[in-house]
Amino acid sequence: MNLATTYDSAMKQGRVQQDATVPAVAVEDLHKSFGSLRVLSGISLSVSRGETLAVLGRSGTGKSVLLRLIIGLVEPDSGSIHINGQDIAGLALDRMGEIRKKMGFLFQHAALYDSLTVAENVAFPLTHHRREMSRSERADWVGQLLAEVGLESGDLEKMPSDISGGMQKRVGLARALTLEPEILLLDEPTAGLDPISSGEINELILKLQRERQMASIVVTHDLHSARTIADRLALLSEGNVVIEGTFKDLQRSDIEFVKKFLELS
Repeated sequence: MNLATTYDSAMKQGRVQQDATVPAVAVEDLHKSFGSLRVLSGISLSVSRGETLAVLGRSGTGKSVLLRLIIGLVEPDSGSIHINGQDIAGLALDRMGEIRKKMGFLFQHAALYDSLTVAENVAFPLTHHRREMSRSERADWVGQLLAEVGLESGDLEKMPSDISGGMQKRVGLARALTLEPEILLLDEPTAGLDPISSGEINELILKLQRERQMASIVVTHDLHSARTIADRLALLSEGNVVIEGTFKDLQRSDIEFVKKFLELS
């Protein structure tokens, strides 16, 4: 079964959000503090299926915390988070686990398991959540995913330490796609990469978005990357959204912080 056929099957089974009127992700008046440190101060954002939102800002402005809140790894102090219309606040662990299966997550440094091969890293979610699949079916699916992100069959048995940073990001993306997510969350996808590798990752993200029409949220400090892959941008400062819109909207802004951010980025 190829990727397109599998995706069509998921659509028929209702595993892919089809109601365009309901945002795939919606956060409303979100607050989060760690002790006396206030990280988010009333953020409201949403993203629809087929859309990519880039969340920009200086280090320490709560960008990565926002992703961890959306995936349910951290609970907000107040406010709401809806995934495909479902409020995730206070959900039982098993129900939250089902919702997480609809979300793929690319960690900032890929976060591959050092003791597992490339293929084993990508197959890891299948061994836990698709136990009905045979070993040969898992191997075929992993091979298709790795080919989709631009890796060759000769890379499957390599260890993470044997491949470049750009290749590790590709493996991380393949793993994020393993369970056919409706929502893709990317934490600094080009961090630590040279300009050529960054450009390749940006093109890969665009390709995946065109083919899969996921709702994507990209946290990044890389303005060029954000301009390339995102439909909309949201700029954070001191736990708040300073401005949200297209890159041209940011360019036209008279807000001093926005002008300074664009100038220095």
